[in-house]
Amino acid sequence: MPTVSVIVPSWNDAELLRECLTALAAQTVLPDEVIVVDNASTDATVSVALDFGARVVEEPVRGILRATCAGFNAATGDIVARLDADSVPAADWVERVVSRLEQTPAPAAVVSDGEFVGSTRVIRWFGRRVYLGGYFRAMRLLLGQPPLFGSNMAMHRSAWIAARPRVDVSTPAVHDDLYLSIRLPPQVRVVYDDSMRVTISARPFASPGAIIKRMVWGCNTLLEGLIRGGLLRGRRERRREHRGVAASL
Repeated sequence: MPTVSVIVPSWNDAELLRECLTALAAQTVLPDEVIVVDNASTDATVSVALDFGARVVEEPVRGILRATCAGFNAATGDIVARLDADSVPAADWVERVVSRLEQTPAPAAVVSDGEFVGSTRVIRWFGRRVYLGGYFRAMRLLLGQPPLFGSNMAMHRSAWIAARPRVDVSTPAVHDDLYLSIRLPPQVRVVYDDSMRVTISARPFASPGAIIKRMVWGCNTLLEGLIRGGLLRGRRERRREHRGVAASL
């Protein structure tokens, strides 16, 4: 069975992190390591991580892309999975991740969405159907395959090694999952598996300002992908690569 590293970037999310790590400790298949990336937190993030036996990686320069990449670089598992600090995975989440990636030729990634909790029913509906639904539909059209989603994703370590030279961690104000989706080499396939279930805090929709910030970061990420990331070229390359794989099966 492949070894699994789970990466959880965290900035001042101690209480939410506790829920995430509690769920990881109750998995039907336990991960071989859990890495909490402390992104310059000033709360109890580190002590919570250590209480659960997680390995703490320090990333003192603030930024979600930096934090995610620091965790991926530190991971030792054959499979590198990622959750947000406010993600609470179902009890069989690691088991589902391993099963899907064992069935998918490397290098590949697997992704799913999530169910929002907290806030109002309308906000939860908006988050699941409009925000996440729109993200997956629109980015699938642009990328030619499902996008990564930082709250619920995993990949073969070989996929990260292939993508790493294309990543500039100093890129500011971007969504790390969309940035990495654009930067994945064409040979890395992304598959969607709705059996990977997580719940996610609805806090991104707590205020108009929070929603606007996420939208601005999304536009920044797409613009960066168009100018520097080879977004459109990458889509063409993936189509050629995947057509070749399908023809050989």
